[in-house]
Amino acid sequence: MRFSRHLAVPAAAVAALAATTALAVVAVPAAATPERTATGSVAAAPVLTTGGAGGTAVAPGDALAAPLAKGTVATFYSTATSTTGVTCAVAQLAGTVLTNPAAPGSATGSLTGLTFGSCTSNVTGVTSVRSLTVGNLPYGVTLSDGPGLPVTLTGGSAGPVQATAVLNSWFGTITCTYQLTGAFTGAADNGAHSLAFRNEHFAKSGGSGLCPGDGYFSATYGPVADTTQPGSPAVSVN
Repeated sequence: MRFSRHLAVPAAAVAALAATTALAVVAVPAAATPERTATGSVAAAPVLTTGGAGGTAVAPGDALAAPLAKGTVATFYSTATSTTGVTCAVAQLAGTVLTNPAAPGSATGSLTGLTFGSCTSNVTGVTSVRSLTVGNLPYGVTLSDGPGLPVTLTGGSAGPVQATAVLNSWFGTITCTYQLTGAFTGAADNGAHSLAFRNEHFAKSGGSGLCPGDGYFSATYGPVADTTQPGSPAVSVN
């Protein structure tokens, strides 16, 4: 004779177990789940943050600033491969964030300042550098979180990206004016919180016949800081 090993469970016990399970689910706090949008998807971090990737959002209207990266110089050479031209030991960029959407995407800004100081020249006949300035500010800025973290500068309503060097020479003071040809592009680096530009090509647009026909600009700025936030934290691109 065989006996069944299945025991009958009273209906009341089943109901009690179901109620206990339901209470346990309800008791899970909402904070334990990721923040979600109205459509149910997890909210993405914005393109620009402080405090590292996925940190505090950089707000539209915040001011950003950066000096030359430590141990570097800004250069404006006559060719892409030469070391002849103007070298500046001091430089500073400044701008304002216009948009900072959720990643993936691109943040936009306005470059309002690009200054240079402590400049020298090794061009034969040039005795000193009076100034190196940029014109037609502000420029448009786009910072993308795409591959390579590309950064793009574009001329604004005042005109194209322009640079002017005023030099003291054997022949008196000469002025050399250059305008950007093509795109002004660089790349961000989250490790150093920097922006790097290499061999941005400018063509002579005015000035003395003694001026070189071309100029190639290179510089690395960093760390880029949000000077609106307390402590001016460094900015990351997500």
